[in-house]
Amino acid sequence: MAVKTRRYSARDVTVLVAGLGVAIVVNVGLVWGPTLASVGLSATDWTGIGPIGWIGGRNYHDLATTYPPFWSAVRNNVLWLGFLGLVATPFGLFCAVLLDRRLRMSRLYQSALYMPVVLSLAVVGFIAQLVLSSDYGVLNAVTGLHVDWLGDRAVNIWVVMVAAGWRHVGYVMIIYLAGLKAVDPALKEAAAIDGANERQAFFRVVFPTLRPVNVIVFVITVIEALRAFDIVYAINKGRNGLELLSVLVTENIVGEASRIGFGSAIAVILLVISLGFIVTYLAQLFREEER
Repeated sequence: MAVKTRRYSARDVTVLVAGLGVAIVVNVGLVWGPTLASVGLSATDWTGIGPIGWIGGRNYHDLATTYPPFWSAVRNNVLWLGFLGLVATPFGLFCAVLLDRRLRMSRLYQSALYMPVVLSLAVVGFIAQLVLSSDYGVLNAVTGLHVDWLGDRAVNIWVVMVAAGWRHVGYVMIIYLAGLKAVDPALKEAAAIDGANERQAFFRVVFPTLRPVNVIVFVITVIEALRAFDIVYAINKGRNGLELLSVLVTENIVGEASRIGFGSAIAVILLVISLGFIVTYLAQLFREEER
């Protein structure tokens, strides 16, 4: 029996080409175009006005040797990534596991944990100021302490990471909760019949089935950590211990300095770090699946 192939009409082809064309143009124009432009401009001394001068890798050399905020920003971004990945994400998973047990008032707990997600990090930054400010903060007023939570370089990065983690926990919780709801209950029942306790059943049966969810959560965590900007900018414009690479990019490109080439070099470094984490993780994941 011959297999009939469907022939697309001229209208179908036009709609398909138009749909794909718009998506490709938007993707290239808003993602790949600026990315490639940043890579090219990072090797120039362009200030946004006048001719573009090629200087090779001088911007990268100056970043590493004569620009003190750079290494502070790198340290803070690494700390941010570590905190979200090792503290906030596991806690979000823990909350999802608890809520998956259908506790009493679980809907209320779920809503309370997810509520910070609907707030932007800029709003979280303003809330942090209201609670932690040394002048009018609620925490110092209630406890009688005299700690400059947001101004002391020794503690402010940790305080801000906790505030950002508060929002991240709810995001991770709702993703893992959706993944746990999709796990076949028969797997848990089979593990229980084999004599596995709840902890063994989770780590040896349930958690391995969440691999696709783990990929999503890992990518989101890396992106959230490395693109963090608004919360520190809302607090003190990303200075005095709250330097981040994204803030340095903004200060150099759209700030008073207007060093487009120098800021582009920082953006390229941020891009490389992001891709490094994500590509390494995905490559290891695919390698394990091929075994």
